[in-house]
Amino acid sequence: MSDNRGNSRGNGRRSSQGSRKSPGNGRRSGKKKRQAGYRLANVNRGLVILIIIAVILGIYSCAVRGDREIVNVDASEPNIDVQLLDVNPYSRPGTQVNQINGIVVHYTANPGSTAQQNRDYFNGLKDSHKTEASSNFIVGLDGEIIQCVPTWEMAYASNERNADTVSIECCHPDESGRFTDDTYRSLVQLTAWLCVKFNLTQDDVIRHYDVTGKDCPKYFVENPEEWEIFKENVGKAIEKSSAE
Repeated sequence: MSDNRGNSRGNGRRSSQGSRKSPGNGRRSGKKKRQAGYRLANVNRGLVILIIIAVILGIYSCAVRGDREIVNVDASEPNIDVQLLDVNPYSRPGTQVNQINGIVVHYTANPGSTAQQNRDYFNGLKDSHKTEASSNFIVGLDGEIIQCVPTWEMAYASNERNADTVSIECCHPDESGRFTDDTYRSLVQLTAWLCVKFNLTQDDVIRHYDVTGKDCPKYFVENPEEWEIFKENVGKAIEKSSAE
């Protein structure tokens, strides 16, 4: 009897101790749940922040690219200031071309210089004899276009492609070689107009780099995706004129 009572009291104490542990377990369980909730909340906040950053970067990217993607021009003849170079062996040899198979885009590699300054430099080669260089057209910082050599004559710009291409030199404000918006817009229209004039497409438009590997035009060589956007703009300008 006494042994049974002792066992009973012992069992009772153990049972009582077991019941006292339950609230502790509940507190620990609740704490774990709260911690898990905090972690989940932190993860959610992190995801929200990442989404916001991605949206901002996407908007910024579209805005930056939008300046170059949306060029509202067609392939009509742009305003061209014809200032033909004097015929001479150094910049305008007077050599006739039989057929135009492409348009070659260049940059002046002379930051901040104007179209007029570059045209006058080409013409001055007849006296200085420094080198042989010229271009059919020069597009200035404000979008002005000067023609130096007729399209049916060869210019000294694109090496072995001089004999079957029309060359366009573009001015740029700084060392990056990136064209101003005005230069870019005029370049798109001039290139599209020349494509229509000679029955070419945007795929016939190339960089000086594509002929010789020279870093010209620098910005389009170092940013090939921008070159593709430029060609797309030329194609859109051609299509716009065709639809009218």
